[in-house]
Amino acid sequence: MPFDLAFLDLLLDPLLTPWGLALVGLCVGSFLNVVVHRLPKMMEAQWRADAHAMLETAEPATDGPALSLSKPASRCPACGHQIRWYENIPLLSWLALRGKCSACGTRISVRYPLVEVATGLLFWQAGVLVNFAPTALLWCGFMAMLLAAALIDWDTTLLPDSLTQPLTWAGLIVAALGWNLPLKDALWGAVAGYLSLWSVYWLFKLATGKEGMGQGDFKLLAALGAWLGAPMILPIVLGSSIIGAVVGIGMKVSGQLREGVYVPFGPFLAGAGLVVTLAGQETVLGWLGWA
Repeated sequence: MPFDLAFLDLLLDPLLTPWGLALVGLCVGSFLNVVVHRLPKMMEAQWRADAHAMLETAEPATDGPALSLSKPASRCPACGHQIRWYENIPLLSWLALRGKCSACGTRISVRYPLVEVATGLLFWQAGVLVNFAPTALLWCGFMAMLLAAALIDWDTTLLPDSLTQPLTWAGLIVAALGWNLPLKDALWGAVAGYLSLWSVYWLFKLATGKEGMGQGDFKLLAALGAWLGAPMILPIVLGSSIIGAVVGIGMKVSGQLREGVYVPFGPFLAGAGLVVTLAGQETVLGWLGWA
């Protein structure tokens, strides 16, 4: 029996609206908060286990149950109170609880609802980007992974391969299916993104003997190139460099940037990538006078 496409349209019609995508974005944003908090801890636990298995010099982490993105249930880090379902409704629960744990009164970071709202707005704009066609869901996924990668890098100076590499492959697959760029443009976009920062990394290292950036930045820019094409690489790098320099100087002047600590570049790459995506290639090239 053939699949009823009309039924699929019936499911997607309410979703592919401004409010539909925004509501989905709020829920995805809640999950992204979990990813940002837990994924680095899961990576560290895996590194410890790998080191223990290979070198037998580092004991794997044994404090508490094994951590995943779904288990154990979310708890207050201060008192251990398990978050009930009605305390975990995106944005509304934080407002109802007035930003505090219901058990011990410890403040809940305002970043949690901000991430949820930001994801909702990005999903809304993803719909606008393609006039609320079904491909909006692809761009929602692209933006969600960029946001998660940026926040993890800001917190830990790590860009997980488990985010950047699937994002690159997704961009190439989407292009191969004819849903975005021609495959040739996506492929060369990924190559240009990776090699541009790879070259800067090695030139800086050969000149100074130091590493000027992490290799995750190469992979993130390759992912952006796979989705946006080679012409967008230079605008992304220019925009992220300028914003990164301004933020770094501001942190240095305010004393927030300690000696020997650097500002991760990934959040600025991701931010510039989102701006370029939402502005569109024609507009961005017009900014540079290339249109």
